[in-house]
Amino acid sequence: MADRKPIESWLTDMDGVLIHEGVPIPGADAFIKKLRDSGKPFLVLTNNSIYTPRDLHARLNRMGLEVPIENIWTSALATAQFLGDQRPSGSAYVIGEAGLTTALHDIGYILTDHDPDYVVLGETRTYSFEAMTKAVRLINAGARFICTNPDETGPSTEGPLPATGAVAALITKATGKQPYFAGKPNPLMMRTGLNAIGAHSESSAMIGDRMDTDVLAGIEAGMQTFLVLTGLTRPEQIENFPYRPSKVVDSIADLVDRI
Repeated sequence: MADRKPIESWLTDMDGVLIHEGVPIPGADAFIKKLRDSGKPFLVLTNNSIYTPRDLHARLNRMGLEVPIENIWTSALATAQFLGDQRPSGSAYVIGEAGLTTALHDIGYILTDHDPDYVVLGETRTYSFEAMTKAVRLINAGARFICTNPDETGPSTEGPLPATGAVAALITKATGKQPYFAGKPNPLMMRTGLNAIGAHSESSAMIGDRMDTDVLAGIEAGMQTFLVLTGLTRPEQIENFPYRPSKVVDSIADLVDRI
């Protein structure tokens, strides 16, 4: 990668890179502090659409990680920006939490179950059969199907939980309609994030713990990529993919001196 431009901005995944099951990963605080002290543009990204950036700021702050609200980018924000560009002042039937509904309200969307332009599926811990049935009927009636992210499972202290991608598969099976996924690995999420901080892909890097979302999205967005081994992808799994990160490191602590 000697011909690449020096890294001037950083994007990093949150779960599995900075925190794990609600606990900071060693080195995460030093990494964030050095980023802030350097003045370089950066974003903390998450495919989880449950929380608003304000919620995540408070959550990270309680863990000792000082991440400003404007440096947090979620799949809900990426989804809202995409819909705002595609169909300004539109309408949507939403299955999701405050992170998603707030993002859509902020772009002027009307949330309704009456002839919406879109059905938007996001993360929630209370998926209801009634809501999924409503989504199926609205999609069959012509609403376009959008999903914040394709993650099929999410982490919890008790083990994996069914996530947005799994529920999307249920709705697809019932309707025959595939959703458009706005979050990782769609490079749209990375490019809109880079635009939000005025950064360029050729001088930016993406740090993640998953080959199939973080690294793939970074590569497709034209960034350097760093895989940390503190999350889902294990070292022996890397060769299973037809692409590789720019560099593999043990943890975020190994990247502090790269800033």
